[in-house]
Amino acid sequence: MSYAAHAADDRPRGPWCAQSYRYGPPWHPGMIVLTILGFVLWWPLGLAMLFFILWSKGMLCWGHGGAHWQNKMERMQEKMDRMRGKMERAWGPASSGNRAFDDYRTETLRRLEDEEKEFREFLTRLRAAKDKAEFDQFMSERRNRSGTGPAPEPTAG
Repeated sequence: MSYAAHAADDRPRGPWCAQSYRYGPPWHPGMIVLTILGFVLWWPLGLAMLFFILWSKGMLCWGHGGAHWQNKMERMQEKMDRMRGKMERAWGPASSGNRAFDDYRTETLRRLEDEEKEFREFLTRLRAAKDKAEFDQFMSERRNRSGTGPAPEPTAG
């Protein structure tokens, strides 16, 4: 398969890489053959070729701007948030020893959760309004196009 065949394919390469196929395959089988020949001819050459393959940009996605590690950190943060939520539901929030501060913290967290919920609802309404406006514009342009086109000829009958 050629590199052009991968151009529109945005699937991840596998569990080790968050980058898509659009940059071409991570390595070529010829590189492995050259590495083996390098070891046969002169072992430092084979070792250098092996390091080149392992540390090249395409092999382990180390040269893609940290997208892989960013994805891993986001997933880990989501897991930690879920675990924290489960623990707070089971045992309640950890006490600081100061009752007034604990009450203030609980009220502030509740208020922030309510604000987050309201903000998410606002974003949903905003997206829906934007989609409706775009659809209305499309329909009005479509009506204008069909109204300015040539009139259909009457059929004899």
